[in-house]
Amino acid sequence: MPTSTTPVGRLLLERAITVAARRAAAPGNLRFTERQLYYETCRVLRPTPAPVRRIPHSPAPPLRLARFTEALRGREPAGLLPAPATAAPTIGGPAREPDLYAYGLPRLLICQDRAIAGMLLANHAHLEAACPVLSAEDDLPLDPRLVEALERAEGATVHVLHDASPTGIALPARVREGLGPASVRVASLGLVPRHAEALRLVSGRRPAPVPPLGPLPRGLRPAEAAWLAGGRFAEVAAVPPARLLRAVLRLTRGPRPARHSVWSDLRELRTAGFMTWPDA
Repeated sequence: MPTSTTPVGRLLLERAITVAARRAAAPGNLRFTERQLYYETCRVLRPTPAPVRRIPHSPAPPLRLARFTEALRGREPAGLLPAPATAAPTIGGPAREPDLYAYGLPRLLICQDRAIAGMLLANHAHLEAACPVLSAEDDLPLDPRLVEALERAEGATVHVLHDASPTGIALPARVREGLGPASVRVASLGLVPRHAEALRLVSGRRPAPVPPLGPLPRGLRPAEAAWLAGGRFAEVAAVPPARLLRAVLRLTRGPRPARHSVWSDLRELRTAGFMTWPDA
């Protein structure tokens, strides 16, 4: 593709962003983040041929983020969410949800990425799954009253959605440690490197030298540890918005029969290895 500094290259990139925005919003006018739009644009620029879609692979991005940001400047595609405010609780808190702590809370979702938490809230995932959505950046450590609400619900689970990166991989253990002696289950929804490979997500690479990895969870495979040690990472934002929303809903509330390809979706999730390890 011509570089975006030429008129033709700029026009082609703007067209790719338009197509990507339409895909990111489908079906049903979903809301999506700028980072999700970037990865969707990468998929438009480098589509995966059908014969190789089942071959695990995590390619490098075909488009630099800086070029995408420049081309997006001044454009507001339908469905694009504004950048999230910093240091703002995503949901909950005495002033906003005074009844949140009064009852048993059977499930809770914590997202590593503040923007992804906002995207799930904007698409009403917390209502459909009856599961509050929090941001690790803003809501950890958990309010003690929230921990008490989890304990009141027998068999409560805190689901953790994180990037396939050293920081992301360590987040479930951090959540578990913050719960203290509370008898609450912590379950990782991913991502881990095998998800990135199975879903063919665009992945980045940190510049050398890569800092040594900290303690890794027992469910991580040796090949995945090597993948991370090489500086590789993949973001939750790289998962197509509709697919991410389906996965979060089904894995937090449990599978429900539906008219559209529910069984094929569940097979995809199982193949990708979602629900990688409980009780981090």
